[in-house]
Amino acid sequence: MLGPSASSAREILTGLHEVMASRSGAQAKLNKVVKIIADAMRSEVCSIYLLRDGVLELYATVGLNQNAVHVTKLAMGEGLVGTIARDVSVLNLDEATSHPEFAYRPETGEELYHSFAGVPIVRRERAIGVLAVQHAEPRRYDDVEIEALQTVAMVLAELIANAGLADRASAAAEAAREVSSARLMGLKLVLGMARGIAVFHQPRILIEHTVAEDIEAERHRVYSAFRKMREQIDAMTSAPEFGTAGEHQEILETYKMFAYDEGWSRRINEAIDSGLTAEAAIERVQQRTRMRMREIDDPLLQERMHDLDDLANRLLRIVSGRLGTAAQMGLQQDTILVARNLGPAELLEYDRRRLKGVILEEGSLTAHVTIVARAMGVPMIGRVRAVRQMINEGDELLLDGDEGVVHVRPSAPTSGAFDAKLLARQKQRAEFAAFKSLPSITKDGERLTIAMNAGLRDDVEALETTGADAIGLFRTEFQFLVSATLPRREAQQRLYKAVLDAADDKLVVFRTLDIGGDKALPYLRSDDDEENPAMGWRALRLSLDRSALMKTQARALLEAGAGREIYIMFPMVSEPWEFDAAKALVEEQREWLIARKKLTPHKINYGAMLEVPALAETLDLLLPKIDFLSIGTNDLTQFLFAADRSHPKLAERYDWLSPAILRFIRRVVRLAREHGVPVAACGEMGGRPLEAMALVGLGIRRLSITPAAVGPVKAMVRSLDRSALLAHMEALLAKPPDDMRAALADWADENRVAIG
Repeated sequence: MLGPSASSAREILTGLHEVMASRSGAQAKLNKVVKIIADAMRSEVCSIYLLRDGVLELYATVGLNQNAVHVTKLAMGEGLVGTIARDVSVLNLDEATSHPEFAYRPETGEELYHSFAGVPIVRRERAIGVLAVQHAEPRRYDDVEIEALQTVAMVLAELIANAGLADRASAAAEAAREVSSARLMGLKLVLGMARGIAVFHQPRILIEHTVAEDIEAERHRVYSAFRKMREQIDAMTSAPEFGTAGEHQEILETYKMFAYDEGWSRRINEAIDSGLTAEAAIERVQQRTRMRMREIDDPLLQERMHDLDDLANRLLRIVSGRLGTAAQMGLQQDTILVARNLGPAELLEYDRRRLKGVILEEGSLTAHVTIVARAMGVPMIGRVRAVRQMINEGDELLLDGDEGVVHVRPSAPTSGAFDAKLLARQKQRAEFAAFKSLPSITKDGERLTIAMNAGLRDDVEALETTGADAIGLFRTEFQFLVSATLPRREAQQRLYKAVLDAADDKLVVFRTLDIGGDKALPYLRSDDDEENPAMGWRALRLSLDRSALMKTQARALLEAGAGREIYIMFPMVSEPWEFDAAKALVEEQREWLIARKKLTPHKINYGAMLEVPALAETLDLLLPKIDFLSIGTNDLTQFLFAADRSHPKLAERYDWLSPAILRFIRRVVRLAREHGVPVAACGEMGGRPLEAMALVGLGIRRLSITPAAVGPVKAMVRSLDRSALLAHMEALLAKPPDDMRAALADWADENRVAIG
């Protein structure tokens, strides 16, 4: 049996257009619609379910028992229809009863039918109904048939809305939305605190007409909109503010690549061919993109799809002539922006004087928009569930990015507590700023090094603002994570040189690529799926296997450091031979440059990261070969305890101040000292004053931490008697107390150590 062609899909739309233009009542129109679709798709059943008072009601059908109309009802998430509406997704089954969510409704008479295909009817990004077809013969519907159903569902959304059949419960929910205060939790993306009025980004355009009168006219409108959009993106990427070398430029270049993607414009043209207006065609392709985003687990690929979604919103505004986003209308007061998600270019359009914070329904730590927000200094939290249901336009919001919390319509006590915390935070920052120019010297005169971690060119500016002694860890993979394609050697070299120039005379430790596994790149993939990516094909393992990748990076580092002393560190070294192989690759590139009379660094210091516990057992073999050692506390902790720290049930179970961790680090420090190799601690552990105090008590003299932690940790160091702490730590580790954290906190309190 043949499914409908693209032309027959257009015939369905033509038939629907006539139905919509008729004077019939809503029920009569839908009765005609299901017959038109069933005839065109040669399907024995076609049904429309509408979301009414919070449940999905069978509203019209051909093929099922007519007595079931307005009788059969399914809750959101119940049965196949409820699953489609809840997930805003497509189901295509050759045997409906095989699906785990199948729910039999005897009054429908559907036991005669095996195959099932259903698509959501979407309005304002939410499902307001489901369109389903069924057939007695077990078979999966062809892709072209599913495409036709989705296109028809878009037109149905217009018919349903115009007929006033949209869920009455949703209107009631809008009216009944709580006016009392609410506290919403989210993912901490960019730290900071902010107060402002809720403003919705509002990138979506409500499409009024879906069926085209003149296809060529619609095509011309899309071509014109594409030209205008590309001009806007070209102007943005060439603007002096965003045209400088660094991550902003690379992000916007990725954005530009999507704007010129011919595949995207071709799909929109195909949707117009089916009979849709320009706006509906863009929306149709965008809906497909959103459904794909829900199916993608890879956050990097999701981010690429979000960039495309962002551009689709821009194109939709242009073609409709309605350019009124919150950014383009201008912010009138201090604002907390609320959005499902944002593209980097959209965020950059906002007035930074008025934009105080951002709340996203989605978002991730590695998203392009997060990187841009961090560079702008705008606090941001993401993955806030039901944010657009809980927040009204114009609500007062208190955003605490440090805690990942937003207070909606705060009560007077909550507002007062927030202001007190904000004042204390500002006062504390002022106090930390006073330490900026002071050395990290303990009360008993020991000089420690408080370095900062970085990964972007803009991060280097924090050296000046925080008073950090150095960049103890520059994560070179960040450049790869924000790029749509593998960064060329020249781009890598420019970044590394810019970082060295900006750091001036302060030391910078470049860590070679730590990608793969849980930081997979879409353009650099393994053929095998990994069950435990954090312990898989990543970091130095990947770089040694893909030697061309490492050789390119090595040359970029050597060229950037020409005439200087540079520091190169290899991540996730498990055995000494891996360090030897990595160093040999770098030295091979150095000799290649020298042979061509190229200037190279006058000295290269080689280091290794100890994250894999196995390396501790062969440190006596490795230490004579290296210039410095860095303990990566984040990975080391999860490897020692066999516990994924990102797992919600395990994240708080294993404490950094566990005797097992502390004794392990002490052993490493002692062995390194015997070989005269300086050892540093990198990661979140060193960025917390109490944990940092414990590390100092183990003999650590160098910490590399997040820039925001430099002030608090430096304050702790300057209030500390190191010799007294060393003796106390020895006593504690000889006979560990039941609660090591409490014991250390008590000692800090007794000795007036500033741990906050």
